[in-house]
Amino acid sequence: MGHLTNDEFFTKLTELFDARKGSDHGSIVLVQKRLSHDQPLPESTSDTIFPDLHPPRPMPVLIRATNAKGKERRKDKIKLSTVVEPDSLPAFFERYAEVCKLGMTTLKPRDRSKRKGKAKKRKGASATGP
Repeated sequence: MGHLTNDEFFTKLTELFDARKGSDHGSIVLVQKRLSHDQPLPESTSDTIFPDLHPPRPMPVLIRATNAKGKERRKDKIKLSTVVEPDSLPAFFERYAEVCKLGMTTLKPRDRSKRKGKAKKRKGASATGP
């Protein structure tokens, strides 16, 4: 599967968030990483230990989103990806933040009461112990 255009990516991402709206569990994974396979990196010197922190020209960014289905439900997995060029990053991230904020409001928060209860039991047991 190839990369979507930015507009197609936002449309599909909104649909992905909306699909999670009615469900009582599930995850959406968002990943961002720079795309550096076409650029040669300068050599490491004593002044620049990490030469890839200062590339000769700005790098595009790869954005991915998936509904995080495991191996047993791989056929249900939805994968989205797009490449954002450096000159359009501010406008992209503005819209990306807006779509994510709207999508996050439809997601159900995780139930952490079990974890808090276990932590209180352990803390209480260690305080009363020898």
